[in-house]
Amino acid sequence: MNLVAAVKHRKSIRNFKPDPVPKDVIEEILAIARRAPSAENSQPWEFTVITGDILDDIRQANIERLRSGAPCHPDLLSKGWPPGSVYRRRQIAIAKQLFQLMEISREDKKGRIQWMERGFRFFNAPAAIVILSDRSLPYPRPLFDMGALTQTICLVSLNYGLGTCISNQGIMYPDVLYDLAGIASSKRIIISIAIGYPDEDFPANRVVSTRDPLDAITTWRGFG
Repeated sequence: MNLVAAVKHRKSIRNFKPDPVPKDVIEEILAIARRAPSAENSQPWEFTVITGDILDDIRQANIERLRSGAPCHPDLLSKGWPPGSVYRRRQIAIAKQLFQLMEISREDKKGRIQWMERGFRFFNAPAAIVILSDRSLPYPRPLFDMGALTQTICLVSLNYGLGTCISNQGIMYPDVLYDLAGIASSKRIIISIAIGYPDEDFPANRVVSTRDPLDAITTWRGFG
């Protein structure tokens, strides 16, 4: 798949086949993706790649904490989109499309809870890539570089027939990962990427997100 096709084709995968992803495949993806740009070639990233029983234990611990009502406390703080903003409207539009595909009605509270929990289980992916930065780095300086790296991982993965979902739900309880995945406390958990072979029959994997017209978001100056 060429680069332009990959950019157009890539989308979030929210359920995966149980087939394991070979270590050497993920290793090759990360080796290529580390060519992503970073400020002054600082390369402010590290990886912890999780699979098997350890990932299952993390899923279970996440769900137990979520169901107990434990407050989320991610290392990377984020806020919701401003009410009434175009960003919030876009979020609602994609959620409506997902719920329609999954046949989850507004009144189906159980279905909506189960859908939310899917993210805390890394969307049932056979592996997860956790992207870290060192706590010594001035926050939030590395985040721009982390975004470039994350996008590169997702695009390169397509070359190997793999799907991805960039997600912060699985890292909402960072102490779970520090403990069960053996991540050093000197590291900051930035984001996770669920990775695996897409379940093509899963309804939500048929979602097609829209983009605003280029004219609506671009201002041209100095062109004839």
